[in-house]
Amino acid sequence: MTTVTSQATARPMLSLPNILTFARIAAIPVVVGCVYAQSIMDGPLRLRWVALGVFAAAGLTDFLDGYYARIWDQQSAFGKMLDPIADKLLVASCLLMLAADGIIHGWTLWAAIVILCREILVSGLREYLAGLRVSVPVTKVAKWKTTVQLVAIGFLLAGEAGDLIFPFVTQIGLLLLWISAIFTIYTGWDYFRAGIHHVIKEDEK
Repeated sequence: MTTVTSQATARPMLSLPNILTFARIAAIPVVVGCVYAQSIMDGPLRLRWVALGVFAAAGLTDFLDGYYARIWDQQSAFGKMLDPIADKLLVASCLLMLAADGIIHGWTLWAAIVILCREILVSGLREYLAGLRVSVPVTKVAKWKTTVQLVAIGFLLAGEAGDLIFPFVTQIGLLLLWISAIFTIYTGWDYFRAGIHHVIKEDEK
């Protein structure tokens, strides 16, 4: 009886949605390594396209893992925990590498800082509220924020290589990053307000 139960609980961890989420995490060192090799080590510009291709594939898994989890009824607690972590790791790693590369610089660094700070804030709130057994659902605005964020990073990863084909690729990426930061402030405040509401209720008990 114990063996059957442990096999049943182990299955969701090896489901296709979770494998896609793991693949998103595995893509991080590839993307970061390509940008590092091209920028810091003066590698060929084609590495930018490799980084963009891997990043785009990783972004696609963000849609596919949720899609397959729903249609195949393979949603699991492990997948719900890992999915937002994979997103945050991918975004944070790329932003830090692009800042080191110099693509994100000057005032645009503030947009990246806002995005990173929001991710830390929301992660902390989710962790605390999980202890209270309170779930904070992802809003539509937050999904739009993530989409704009990923598209912005995609343009910035293309960087100089993209500018050779279309002169404004980097500028479009920086503009989208600022738009993403604005969405980030709005959704961050939304989560914070909801979190504080539950914290105050807990203190009043």
